[in-house]
Amino acid sequence: MIKPFSIDIPQSTLDDLANRLANTRLPAALPGDDWDTGVPVSWLSGLVDYWRDEYDWRKAEAELNAFPHFTTTIDGQQIHFLHVRSAEPGALPLILTHGWPGSIVEFLDVIGPLTDPVAHGGDAADAFHVVVPSLPGFGFSGPVGDSGWSTDRVGRVWAELMSRLGYERYGVQGGDIGAAVSPEVARADKEHVVGVHVNGGPDLPPFPLPDEELKTLTPLEQDRIARIGTFMQEEFGYIAIQSTRPQTLAYGLVDSPVGQLAWIMDKFRAWTYPAQTPPEDIVGRDRLLTNAMLYWLTGTAGSAAYVGYAQQQAWGETKENSGVPTAALILAHDVSIRRYAEREHTITRWTDVDHGGHFAALEEPELLVSDVREFFRTLR
Repeated sequence: MIKPFSIDIPQSTLDDLANRLANTRLPAALPGDDWDTGVPVSWLSGLVDYWRDEYDWRKAEAELNAFPHFTTTIDGQQIHFLHVRSAEPGALPLILTHGWPGSIVEFLDVIGPLTDPVAHGGDAADAFHVVVPSLPGFGFSGPVGDSGWSTDRVGRVWAELMSRLGYERYGVQGGDIGAAVSPEVARADKEHVVGVHVNGGPDLPPFPLPDEELKTLTPLEQDRIARIGTFMQEEFGYIAIQSTRPQTLAYGLVDSPVGQLAWIMDKFRAWTYPAQTPPEDIVGRDRLLTNAMLYWLTGTAGSAAYVGYAQQQAWGETKENSGVPTAALILAHDVSIRRYAEREHTITRWTDVDHGGHFAALEEPELLVSDVREFFRTLR
């Protein structure tokens, strides 16, 4: 059964947040107070002030509720999703999957252009019916009641969701965790998925690579391998804690809005492009805070970490190639390499871009929409 859903946060919950923000206890700044040791106190305090004094959740809530929301239960789990049908009769269904530390908020700026291309300077023939679910354990699809939420299980759930909506032919798109889930939808439902589009790439290259193999790579590919090495040395900590102690981490994040905000902002600063530019100058403070609010208001920091990073995965196991045409949009921050992606995916379109970061729908919505339109144009 599919039920209509509306976001309606009790005022008491917002009053509690206001009180917590008013009584924030910030840590002392470490020497230098820069991003090398984490989110700087001087920077975060300004964003906290804006959150407390100027940010308007009710405005954001209304913007979210302008789209039709629904819930349904699949495989024992409540799944929350947006479902925005195009007025164009030939529209192709498309399911969009977010990642961590993102949410459905990632796609707010692309829903309009995808569902109503004419109103956004495009061609009616490129219209999509758009489905945007919250990953299990995230936001209004959280928490989770059981374990085993691997990407292939989510892929099977997404296939069931599209079936319940009556879609017999559809496309899939996603980034971050969504880029891992989207190919799994095709593996689970290859008879109905016409194409897979991912930003960031469907897989990471193997690491480390032998020196002899490194020499066969292009300079661009060598740079990507080098940046994976830097990531493993300087940034892997968040994966280590979320994959092994998500419950322990949750106590701090679910109890402290500033702790939750800092945990998310650390990655938005590192993964937006260029990294030296403050993330609010790229994405905007209101979008950043609305995304963080979905974690805070639903208390899902622990379940999102658990689903995103603590589930058993089959490391090193070669996955079946679904045979479904697959496109990858690789922005400047990302590190995927085509020759390795082709081992498990039927790559028919690969686009390297010299700008843009990890959050394509938030940072480069026009570029993402254009690439999605062009890829699916031949698959309708």
